[in-house]
Amino acid sequence: MNLAKALEIASATHTGMVRSHNEDAIATDGSIGLAVLADGMGGYNAGEVASGIAVALITSEMRQAIAKTNLHGMPQDEGDTQSALLLKGVIAKTNTSIFESANSQPQYAGMGTTLVVALFRDNRVSVAHIGDSRLYRLRTEKLDQITRDHSLLQEQIDSGMLTKEAARRSQNKNLVTRALGIEPEVEAEIHTYDVMPGDIFLLCSDGLNDMVEDEDIELTLNAMGSNLPLAANQLVQMANDNGGRDNVSVVLVKVNRDFPAADTWLARVLSWFK
Repeated sequence: MNLAKALEIASATHTGMVRSHNEDAIATDGSIGLAVLADGMGGYNAGEVASGIAVALITSEMRQAIAKTNLHGMPQDEGDTQSALLLKGVIAKTNTSIFESANSQPQYAGMGTTLVVALFRDNRVSVAHIGDSRLYRLRTEKLDQITRDHSLLQEQIDSGMLTKEAARRSQNKNLVTRALGIEPEVEAEIHTYDVMPGDIFLLCSDGLNDMVEDEDIELTLNAMGSNLPLAANQLVQMANDNGGRDNVSVVLVKVNRDFPAADTWLARVLSWFK
């Protein structure tokens, strides 16, 4: 089942106004309903290497896995379970690849990356994330943060040590408690959500949400949601206009129509003509 007509995807990335190179990486494949974003970390160009490995390997492995499993033809419950298993396995393999590269090549020692992945199927989206790269959803003009950061700052907010307002002024924004490739094993947080026509999903590195308030992101998506490439570029420009202290990357996925699982021969045939 090809989801390219059901989902509209646009993306943008920029080095920012301070950094000398871009350690973010993004990849999308509308035909299988996949979006991937990673924000690398490490000395020299190591962060760029880690995020590049992450998006390339996850995209390649997910394409192969989906082709083998007929994921988009499964009933909902089975498909939800299989989506989570595929994401978990592919992310574990990617973690091993980055970890082994970091430990076998001194110039890459300590490299790692955050990760957020969205996999759409059967009017659902499975979201996997590690670190503080985020996924938001705009529905009926209201923006909600779907993922919860794996960061020291988030833990301080959860414990009551900091308010959200104080957290925005904190100097510890970039201290993540979980990252891909740093340890031999890492647990991705994976959840599945319903999807509705008109929804816009935003994957972003912290270079966006550290520089642009959620309210301004919401206003921009509501104003420009009919032109997704323009909206993506505008969000990046807003981050840079506000200082651009980090690399900034966004992926926007707009749901144009329902995409139920093609779980019968007739449904699969009919889907070819949509």
